[in-house]
Order: sequence, then C-alpha cells, then structure tokens
Amino acid sequence: MEMPPPPTWHRPPACLPNDQLDLPPGGARIAVAGLVLVRQRPGTAKGVIFITLEDETGICNVIVWRKMYERFRRAVISGRALKVTGRVQREGGVTHVIAEQIEDISHMLDDLIQPAKVRSAHQSD
Repeated sequence: MEMPPPPTWHRPPACLPNDQLDLPPGGARIAVAGLVLVRQRPGTAKGVIFITLEDETGICNVIVWRKMYERFRRAVISGRALKVTGRVQREGGVTHVIAEQIEDISHMLDDLIQPAKVRSAHQSD
C-alpha cells in the first residue's frame, strides 16, 4: 500500500530539514527553521542563549552568542517560529547551529491553519 505524500510544509527557501543536519560538514553555513520549543539563558552561560527548534522532521539546537542576541533580540524573545542561518558545529556527538542571522517567521504559522485549498492558492501567487 502506497503512503500518501506528507502535507506541504511552508518552509522558508533553502532551509535544511532538521533530520538532515548530519549531512553538511562541520563549519558549513546552513539555514534551519522551526517552532521554538525552548529558550534557555543559563546564568552560567555568560549571555549565551540556547534555542531548540522543531520542524516536522525533528529538533535542532541553536546557540545564540550575546552579539547576535543583541542584533536579533526581538526575534529571539518573541518569535514562535524562527529561521536561523548559521554554521554547523559538532561536539561530543551533538550538532548545533551557531546563529549568524535570525528571522521571526511566526507569520507563516497562520498558513498552516488555513484549509488546504486556500493554502495552495497562496502558494501559486
């Protein structure tokens, strides 16, 4: 029995699905996108913020250094969905994305709750 295709996700252009983060080499510049699950700012982290993003394929760990936080503060604090462009870092079997640019894409969530017919009309625009 053939499985139906997965629903279309309104993914920003050129974003790597989280389940493919093991493909690019360390240091590669990539973009990921997803819902913000967790924002952590441990007192011992000297201003570093850790964000966990989830897309339909899995989760992604994002590290936001203080300088990037100051530059993209509004998106980091209030974004329900983010697109993060940055560098792949692997340490101890864990993959992170070191943020270089952060974009609030929360407006795209509205498209997910629209009926499929309306969504496909917007995609063809």
